[in-house]
Amino acid sequence: MDGAAGRTLSLTIKGPLRRGDLPGLFARTCALLSSRDVDELRCELAGVRADAVAVDALARLALAARRSGARVRLSGASQELLALVCLMGLTDVLGAEPKPRDAAAGRTAGRSCGSKGRT
Repeated sequence: MDGAAGRTLSLTIKGPLRRGDLPGLFARTCALLSSRDVDELRCELAGVRADAVAVDALARLALAARRSGARVRLSGASQELLALVCLMGLTDVLGAEPKPRDAAAGRTAGRSCGSKGRT
């Protein structure tokens, strides 16, 4: 935990993630959150592949965090994973939004999540 940045619990998630790993990850995270006074669960995701299992894991971790009164912050996630989180409608839940790749990508033409509109 990092005292300078508030009560933050950092959780490093390493890939590859398999669906069978998720119940154990959820249970361990719930145990950690219940044993500490945490405001923020920071998920370190460098190297985690962008797929449905990763997004499922993050949604479960967000549920655990919310149940304990904490928020989630993603760190080190790839643009592809952030885009998939957006596509699945979990941007607000996970506090994640893909960053525009250039100035033109910042124009969303009414689309959410910074996705590039096509005409």
